Amino acid sequence: MIDMLEQMSGGLWPYLVVIVVGFLPTEVWRIVGVFAGRSLDEDSEVLIWVRMVATALVAGVVAKLLLMPSGALAALPLWGRAGALAFGFAVFFAARRSVLVGLIAGEIFLISVGLAFI
Repeated sequence: MIDMLEQMSGGLWPYLVVIVVGFLPTEVWRIVGVFAGRSLDEDSEVLIWVRMVATALVAGVVAKLLLMPSGALAALPLWGRAGALAFGFAVFFAARRSVLVGLIAGEIFLISVGLAFI
């Protein structure tokens, strides 16, 4: 079976597997969520709880990346990681709460600190 897939796709069969096994099942649940979410009230207690849990998860990931990083991020000093977070956060508010602009600003700061220590 794999030989047939490899001949058909020219060695790109792993990407086909990722799409079929990873992307499509997730996409089905996203579509179901869109249709199911239309009937929910945004101010319901369940959705407020879901937002709070999602915010807590994001805050936990950010704290882990800041305080206990792994990989290349661990090579940077704590002040560089904290500075990138603070700078990105400040630019986020200065740019009228633009997530993209704040993210790019934080990344530029982080890359600058990394280049200064290489």
